[in-house]
Amino acid sequence: MGVQKLVTVVLLSTLFCICHGFTPQDNYLINCGSPTNSSLTDRVFMSDKLASNLLTSHNQEILASQSTSSSDIYQTARVFTEVATYKFSITRGRHWIRLHFNPFTYQTYQMNSAKFAVSWQNIVLLSDFNVKNRTVKEYSLNLNTNDLVLTFTPSSGSFAFINAIEVISVPDSLISSSPAPRVVGGTFQGTLSSQAFETLHRLNMGGSLVTPNNDSLTRTWKPDSEFLIGKNLAKTVSKIPSVNFVPGYATEETAPKSVYGTCVEMNSGEDVTANFNVTWEFVVDPGFQYFLRFHFCDIVSSSLNQLYFNLYIDSMLATADIDLSIFVDNTLAGAYNMDFVLPTPKSSDKMLVSIGPSSVHADYPNAIMNGLEIMKMNNSKGQLSAGAFVPGGSGGSSSNHKNLGLIVGATVGPLLALLLLGGCFVFCKKQRKRGQDGYSKTWMPFSINGTSVGSRGSRGTTLTSITTNANYRIPFATVKDATNNFDESRNIGVGGFGKVYKGELNDGTRVAVKRGNPKSQQGLAEFRTEIEMLSQFRHRHLVSLIGYCDENNEMILIYEYMENGTVKGHLYGSGLPSLTWKQRLEICIGAARGLHYLHTGDSKPVIHRDVKSANILLDENFMAKVADFGLSKTGPELDQTHVSTAVKGSFGYLDPEYFRRQQLTEKSDVYSFGVVLFEVLCARPVIDPTLPREMVNLAEWAMKWQKKGQLDQIVDQSLRGNIRPDSLRKFAETAEKCLADYGVDRPSMGDVLWNLEYALQLQEAVVDGGEPEDNSTNMIGELPPQINNFSQGDTSVNVPGTAGRFEESSIDDLSGVSMSKVFSQLVKSEGR
Repeated sequence: MGVQKLVTVVLLSTLFCICHGFTPQDNYLINCGSPTNSSLTDRVFMSDKLASNLLTSHNQEILASQSTSSSDIYQTARVFTEVATYKFSITRGRHWIRLHFNPFTYQTYQMNSAKFAVSWQNIVLLSDFNVKNRTVKEYSLNLNTNDLVLTFTPSSGSFAFINAIEVISVPDSLISSSPAPRVVGGTFQGTLSSQAFETLHRLNMGGSLVTPNNDSLTRTWKPDSEFLIGKNLAKTVSKIPSVNFVPGYATEETAPKSVYGTCVEMNSGEDVTANFNVTWEFVVDPGFQYFLRFHFCDIVSSSLNQLYFNLYIDSMLATADIDLSIFVDNTLAGAYNMDFVLPTPKSSDKMLVSIGPSSVHADYPNAIMNGLEIMKMNNSKGQLSAGAFVPGGSGGSSSNHKNLGLIVGATVGPLLALLLLGGCFVFCKKQRKRGQDGYSKTWMPFSINGTSVGSRGSRGTTLTSITTNANYRIPFATVKDATNNFDESRNIGVGGFGKVYKGELNDGTRVAVKRGNPKSQQGLAEFRTEIEMLSQFRHRHLVSLIGYCDENNEMILIYEYMENGTVKGHLYGSGLPSLTWKQRLEICIGAARGLHYLHTGDSKPVIHRDVKSANILLDENFMAKVADFGLSKTGPELDQTHVSTAVKGSFGYLDPEYFRRQQLTEKSDVYSFGVVLFEVLCARPVIDPTLPREMVNLAEWAMKWQKKGQLDQIVDQSLRGNIRPDSLRKFAETAEKCLADYGVDRPSMGDVLWNLEYALQLQEAVVDGGEPEDNSTNMIGELPPQINNFSQGDTSVNVPGTAGRFEESSIDDLSGVSMSKVFSQLVKSEGR
C-alpha cells in the first residue's frame, strides 16, 4: 500500500512540473510526522512514515499532531530530542531546500520555545533557531554529492522539530557565474555558482501573490506593498499578455509571466518635472553579502527608447539610464533580469532599493520595477546563520567514532606532516632558483615594441635613457633603496592598485613608486597595460614612465614625481590651494591635448577609459598630464565604429551610451572629460550621496542649471566675480556638448581643445573698450577666428594673453620640457 502511494505522489509531482515546462530530476515533498499524505497549494506531500528510509535516526522521535485531520502539512510535525538526519538520494546540481515550520503545542512540547540548528555538510542553515509563527525557510544549494543529508541538532536542554521538507532540482543556469554580477559598494571575490543562498524576500511588484503551483520552479512571490515607502509615490500597472520572452534572455524559469506582466511605476501624474524616487525597505541580517536579482519588463511604454530610469541599492547608484528595449534586442516589453552583489549593506539590518527618473530623454519622468529577489549569501565560515553552531559538534558522533578518529589521526597525521614538509622543501628550492634567475613569478614575459620585457635573460640594469632603451625593467634592490625600503613616512597616497611612495634614484631623480597590493582588484592586466601604453607614447601632457619591477612577486610602477598632485586635490577634499580660473582653463587645455593625442597620434586611437580629475596630474608649474592607463584600450580599426568590450570606468564619469551598449569609442572619453569640466567649474565630487536627490550626480545637476541658463549659480565660490561671462558661456557650451546622450552628437577632443582655447582667449583678450569679444553663435567644432590654421599638422597655437605657447607634440616630441615630477593615481576614491 505504501509503495502504491509513493508511486502516485511521484507521478502527480512529475505531471505538475511537466505542465509548467521544467521537469526536476529530484522532487521530494515530505510531510513530516504524519501517517498519511497531505497537500499544500495543490501539491501532494508524502508522509515520511511511508518513506521511512529517509529518516536515518529514530532516537527519541515524536509524531506530533494538533488536529484530528492531517490534510494540512502544518497540522503535524516530527520532534527530535537528539541529533537526527533526513537523507535524500539526489542528482548533483542546484536544488531548492525548503523547510516548513509551524510552532503549535503538542503535549508538553511548546514548539515556539524550541531552539535548534539545521545544517548540510559544513553549511549552517539555521543556528539557535527559534520560530514563533508559521515560517518557510528557502535555500538554494549547489549539491556536490549524490546524497543530501539534513541534520537537525537540538540546542542544549531543548528540542528540534520540522513540519515539512521540500528538495527540488532547479536549472543550474538559474544562478550562474557567467556573466558575473555587477557589484555595488565594495568587492566580491568568488563565483555565484559555488555559493549557498537563503531567500529573504521575493516580490511581485505591482501584482498579487503568486503561489508555487503558478510558478514553474514552485516559488512564492509576495506582493510588494508592505515594503513600499511612500505608497502615494507609486502606482501599479498590469499587462500580463504583453510580456515577451526573447530567446537568450529571461525565461519562465527566471520568473513567471505574472511577475513580468505587472509592475510598480512612478506616480508622476501629468508633472513633467517630477523628480523623486520610489523606494522599498527590507529587513536583512547583518554581517552577510547579498545577491539581488531585479526583474524588468517595459509594459508601460508605447514605443522603443521611451523609458529611461536609474536604479539604486542602499542609496548607491547601481545602474544609470536603463533603457530596457536596448537590453532585449530592441524588443518592447521584453523580459529581462539584472543581477547585483551587495558586499556590505550600509545599515546593520535594513536595505533600501529605489528606482528614479533619468536625465536621458526625460520628456516624461518615469521608472519601473516588476520583480525583486533578495538572497543572503554564505559567509567565509560557510554559514547562512550568524550563530555559533558548528556542524558535527555535540551530539553528532558516538564515542566509537571519536576513538576511531583519534586512532586514524595518530597514525596518519605524522605521515602527512612528513609529506608536507618534503613538498615544501622541494617547492622552496624551485622558488629560490627562479628568484636567482631574476624573473617574475607573478606574470609571463611580454613584448614592448618588439623587445622582450621581463624576460628571463633581463637582469634589470638601471636605465640611462628611457627614450632609447626599450627595457624599462628596474631591479627590486634599486626600488627598495629609492624608497628607503618602502618607509611608511614616504607614503604619499593609496589607490586602487596599491600604495604610492615618494623616492629618489641614485642620480637624484625624484620618483613616485606605485607598489601593487596583492589583495587589490587591479592586478596583472592593469600592470601590463600601463607599461605597454606608457612605453609607446611620448607627449608633454601624458605622464612619463621611468620603469617597472616584477621581481619577488612584486608589481611596481615607477614614475617621475609630480609636484602638485592631482587636479581633484586642488578642487575639494584635500585642503590644497584653490586654482584660479585661468589656471583651471590651462589645465583643461593641457588634459585635452593629452587625450587628443591619444585619440589621433598613433596608427590606432587609444581610448583612456578612466578620465577623471584624480587622473590628471600637475607638475611644479601646474602643467596638466593625463595619468593612469591601466584600463586603456586600443580603439577601433578604420573600417569599424566601435570596440565591443566589458564596461569599465569610474562612477559619475562613465559614458551612459557605453554602459548601455558596451560599445566603446573615443567619444566615451569625451563624455568623461565633460564631467571633469563641470567638476573643475563647480569644485565638488561628481557623485555625492549625502546631498539631496537632485544634486547627487554632478553631471545631471550642472546640466539642469545650464539648460536654464543659470550655470553661474553653482560655480565654485572662490571663482565668483572672477570669470568673464563670455568665457563661462563658451566653457559651459563645451561641457554641455561633451555630455550629449549619443556619442555621434559629441565633439571630438580636437574640437573640445579649440573651444577651451577660445574660452581662455575670451577670459584674457580685451578689445574695443575693454570688453572681450565673443561670437555667441560659434558652435562646438568651429575654428574660432582668433585661432588660425590649427590642424594636426600645425603643432603650435599662439593664444593671446597666455604665458606661452601650447604645443601639440608628435610622438617623439620631448621639446626640452622636463618629464620629471610624474606619478600615476595618488588617490582612487572612486570605484571602477
